[in-house]
Amino acid sequence: MVQEALSPYSGKRLVDLLILAVVAVPALVLGAACALAVRLSSAGPVLFHQQRVGMDGTEFDCLKFRTMVHGDNPLLPDESRITSAGRWLRRFSFDELPQLMNVARGEMSVVGPRPMLPFQAERCDEQQRMRFAVRPGLTGWAQINGRNELSWPERIELDVDYVQAQSPILDVRILLGTAGALLGGEGVSGHAANDPF
Repeated sequence: MVQEALSPYSGKRLVDLLILAVVAVPALVLGAACALAVRLSSAGPVLFHQQRVGMDGTEFDCLKFRTMVHGDNPLLPDESRITSAGRWLRRFSFDELPQLMNVARGEMSVVGPRPMLPFQAERCDEQQRMRFAVRPGLTGWAQINGRNELSWPERIELDVDYVQAQSPILDVRILLGTAGALLGGEGVSGHAANDPF
């Protein structure tokens, strides 16, 4: 991965919109089932809103299905607060489905580095900030190479590798790898307590 590419490759937004058109109907059906599961499993809103950092360091409202009990929750998952539906949603990453709306609004891409929290973005050095040269993604290079089992520096290094080598072929490779990772459940749990981020 040596090619320099410090902005989204030509046509990437069009690819995102085409993928959205293809998955729109099944995503709506699956999303409705997920929303019902969230509603029936615990009181509170169906959607969880959180500020994340996107392309060029711009913050946006990132959407997820709520997976923890409603109220003040820690930034890192607390197993005791995850709902019964939330465990199932997290296992298959269905909690990320609402981010298709972020993709439709142009805040995210289908493939790219996962969006960071603002305090995490502030800790990135100049090299690490290269990950913000593209829109954050629903899935990315780090997600098929260890996901949460990786330390944050390892994940960010993979993100930068992606930015430097991004291409339609690499995106297809990541999408295929994501399907395998979701079925196998690799890296679903994690987040090292001693990570600097």
